Amino acid sequence: MSADNFIFRMTTTVMFGKGIVDQLPAKVQEFKKERVLIVTDKGVRQAGLLAPIEKSLVDAGLHVAVFDDVEPDPGLDTIHRGAAFFKERQGDFLVALGGGSPMDTAKGIRILADNGGNIRDYAGLNKVPGRSSIPLVTIPTTSGTGSEVTIFAVLSDWEQNVKITISSPYLAAELAIVDPLLTLSAPPRITAATGIDALAHAIETYVSNLAQPPADALALRAIEVIGANLRAAVANGSKPEPRAEMSLGSLLAGMAFNNGFLGITHSLGAALSGHAHVSHGIAIASLLPYVMEYNAMANLEKHWDIALALGEEVEGLSVRDGAFAAAEAVRNLVEDINLPSRLRELGVKEGDLAGMAKSAIGHGMVKMNPRQPNEAELLAILKKAL
Repeated sequence: MSADNFIFRMTTTVMFGKGIVDQLPAKVQEFKKERVLIVTDKGVRQAGLLAPIEKSLVDAGLHVAVFDDVEPDPGLDTIHRGAAFFKERQGDFLVALGGGSPMDTAKGIRILADNGGNIRDYAGLNKVPGRSSIPLVTIPTTSGTGSEVTIFAVLSDWEQNVKITISSPYLAAELAIVDPLLTLSAPPRITAATGIDALAHAIETYVSNLAQPPADALALRAIEVIGANLRAAVANGSKPEPRAEMSLGSLLAGMAFNNGFLGITHSLGAALSGHAHVSHGIAIASLLPYVMEYNAMANLEKHWDIALALGEEVEGLSVRDGAFAAAEAVRNLVEDINLPSRLRELGVKEGDLAGMAKSAIGHGMVKMNPRQPNEAELLAILKKAL
């Protein structure tokens, strides 16, 4: 879309600030609902983040139940069990507390609570019939997925060894409460993996075939913020300022890719996660620099912008050299935060790659990629990343 022809959507109201999660009970009461299900995971509970939030809702006179059986990269069975639990508890309100997995699980629970059927029925674009009567509040405890504001839910179909994506404007939460203090307990590995995922969201959106001025502005600012703060957040997660900046960067990237969409880093990442059971952020870290090298020639100027936003010294370089410096900057960042930069470090074998390329070529984000690959080119990227 050109500068005079675009649509920018933002359904979710965002509240951002240190300590702002304290306003959750009042916000729930504004919806005039009484029976809240908190969707979370065991790690959030063990980190001590669940108890004060649950208590604040109970103290406000609300009926509260907790579904904390969400695993990383949640499977379809988890969504069905969560929906059954929500129905059993006669819930009328959802709070998702955690990273992308609890937030995407809550989105799936809401779909089934409204419409029934199998969650597979809703995979793809715009298959959710309508807006829900069940309000959803998302509260991220990591800085990465942007799921607090997005219209997507990514789930794992372990029977088929694939990731499925549900995409609908009806998935977006009514309210996102982004409190950077909730991310202080995230360990370095999770901070690193989710941070690279957020960076990939911003980079892929910025060069997307659906790029547009508002999303570009958000994405480029997200690249700057994440590039300047991710190392510090990993090195010393107890410092509030890098954490606050990472929460902001992740949020901006999520707002951007809601409108500009993503590319083949996420297509290949979904295939890698499905075939090799590699967690999403780790998959993205191992692939992003190689995809950027492949994509650079499709838009040298925008990749030059990315290098500059990441703090690379590109003044005086040719546009081509500056563009390829962006991939090198990301490769250095991945190494600095101690994430795997090669697929072989994840246990992937060369014989696995053809199946991954075949899965990835059918992924919905391929068509948004600035350079259109065939299956052989996807396989070549995977071989470089091996």
